[in-house]
Amino acid sequence: MRLLNASGCLDALTAPEVARQLDGFVTKTITPLPREGNAPPRIAETAHGMLNAIGLANPGRERFLAETLPRLHELKLPLWISVGGFCAADYAETCAALAGVEAIELNLSCPNVDEAADSAAEIVAACRRATTLPLYAKLSAAHPDLGEVARAVAAAGADGLSLINTLRGMALHPRTLEPVLARGQGGLSGPSLKPVALAAVHTCYAATKLPVVGMGGVVTGQDVVELVACGARDVALGTVLFSDPDAPSRVRAEIASVDLDEVFGTAHEASEVLA
Repeated sequence: MRLLNASGCLDALTAPEVARQLDGFVTKTITPLPREGNAPPRIAETAHGMLNAIGLANPGRERFLAETLPRLHELKLPLWISVGGFCAADYAETCAALAGVEAIELNLSCPNVDEAADSAAEIVAACRRATTLPLYAKLSAAHPDLGEVARAVAAAGADGLSLINTLRGMALHPRTLEPVLARGQGGLSGPSLKPVALAAVHTCYAATKLPVVGMGGVVTGQDVVELVACGARDVALGTVLFSDPDAPSRVRAEIASVDLDEVFGTAHEASEVLA
């Protein structure tokens, strides 16, 4: 089991000592053209987690390839590149330009942009034609039939799944009752997502048997164990990295005595017994 970071929750160039606690680094999502993202304020803490409406702010593909990626390679970490766009061709062109990285994570589920992309399966199929690198489809748990989406991207050529992304939420100023975020709504992350993440991983592993990177509300070693029990082969830490930069080492110590191979998939065995 590898420990990764959730895309957008760690800047490895700013905090390399945190990144080196991980088994691989996942970049912030890269789009073909530079994006400034949404207007501030675009981050807000809530009693239930953190809201963000960053909006895929990034330097764009050409600058990332020319400037950022070479610096990331200097960290000597396996690199996962998160790829975004607004049509299948956007994703495929970026995938075709990538080489020498561990995997590509296709961000098919960002709640903080307005543009509608092509279907998840269409995007995956286009990327599969463009690259031989491993492709992980990052899906939203908000889909009414997540298992069907997982089967569709698997049939289109995905090598694995990343589950889950943030879910749409809102926070209001206690006095004015106006939205805290300039965009109004944003993506909710943090401990409140864990039950949703467990259900999504359980559903998608049962539907496809593909390798899954589980994420969403991971704070402790027990959270890791539970995601693995639901079918996650790897686990990513997200919001916890903002408050506890040493979380990767702490979590690794907390699961040191656990045989994760023995734990893997046990939630499915329990489901079969209950059925």
